[in-house]
Amino acid sequence: QVQLVESGGGLVQPGGSLRLSCAASRTIFTMYAMGWYRQAPGKQRELVATISSGGITNYADSVKGRFTISRENAKALVYLQMNSLKPEDTAVYYCNFQVSPNTSYWGQGTQVTVSS
Repeated sequence: QVQLVESGGGLVQPGGSLRLSCAASRTIFTMYAMGWYRQAPGKQRELVATISSGGITNYADSVKGRFTISRENAKALVYLQMNSLKPEDTAVYYCNFQVSPNTSYWGQGTQVTVSS
């Protein structure tokens, strides 16, 4: 079993920045993709950004140009740099590690609140 631990969430003013991190509890020898998802109150969980083992990234239209996903394969770490934050970015953010075609792990979630 793998546990993912997220950090970096918090309260920030509109236009501000936050950097989320997610680390695995043990070494993962095969990693397909890593990603970030978010869930706002009353809404379904949605994809924010993913990055493949080869470094190919994919972003939701709502965050393109503002968020950047990156990873450290050797350390099973994934980051989400969030700039120009908006109130509509307020949500619980979850990281996800895809370790096989049929197996993925989720973090416990970290709250991001964008408010003045």
